[in-house]
Amino acid sequence: MQSYLARKLMTLPLLLLGISIISFMLLNFAPGDAAEITLRRQNDGVTPSREAVAELRQELGLNDPLPVRYGKWVSNAVKGDLGESYRSGGSIANELFRRLPATLLLAATALALAVAAGIPLGVMAAVRRGTWLDTACRLLALVGAAVPSYVLAPALMLLFAVKLDWLPAIGYGSPKTLILPAVALSFGTMAQLMRLTRASVLEVLSQDYMRTARAKGLSDKIVVWRHGLKNALLPVVTVLGTSTGYLLGGAVIIETIFGWPGIGQFVVTGISQRDYPVVQGFVLYVAFIFLLVNLTVDVSYRWLDPRLNFDR
Repeated sequence: MQSYLARKLMTLPLLLLGISIISFMLLNFAPGDAAEITLRRQNDGVTPSREAVAELRQELGLNDPLPVRYGKWVSNAVKGDLGESYRSGGSIANELFRRLPATLLLAATALALAVAAGIPLGVMAAVRRGTWLDTACRLLALVGAAVPSYVLAPALMLLFAVKLDWLPAIGYGSPKTLILPAVALSFGTMAQLMRLTRASVLEVLSQDYMRTARAKGLSDKIVVWRHGLKNALLPVVTVLGTSTGYLLGGAVIIETIFGWPGIGQFVVTGISQRDYPVVQGFVLYVAFIFLLVNLTVDVSYRWLDPRLNFDR
């Protein structure tokens, strides 16, 4: 296991480097002049002069060749400096860390809701296969997979904030403002976990060691929840890992709809205003999170199934 972890850790910098190169090239090939867009925003939509655009391009270093600009950016990124925003002039790394607690709070709450609902419902649907509970859970999983978050979020706002006036539609800082975005963000992940848990538990229930456990006189509750669930969690943990990376990546749409002051809302503004350093810093941040989560998932496999050998 130690040699496997060492190999994975050695490949992380190379993967981050490759991702940064691809994203840097794609961003700089995107249509629109970042200097012109920045000046137009500062002048309330008035088209700037060519001289002003050329001066700002020189100031931002946009006239340098692409390899030179990338070399400067990556050398600073290694030191923890992701550059400065074209829009505000502030440090991107500081802005990401300032918004990180809000994103962590939303992502952790959404993940907790998805796990607390999806896995138990998936287990119960498998144990009671063919009953009304199984049908209801499968229907709920289908709805969760079919309805995107950007459709569910306005529907929740319309029902609970506008019609019933139970919860605030937007805001940040109180538990009530967290409920709607967390539910909207967790619903798709919950449906995925429920569907996968049900299929995995059904497969485990047919194994010989489960029948042996029942033959020894163990109750169904102990057989399913203590012996069956752990062996059924391998594919569930894989999906849980990718979902965690997605949630921590900012949940861009949900944060934008609910006005949540997290990293996702920050990067949407950067994309709309061609703020390349902001988007580049966000891509690197998300890539690092996904790689770290995948490494954690690989390590958890050994705990779930000690028979796995990663050192081969």
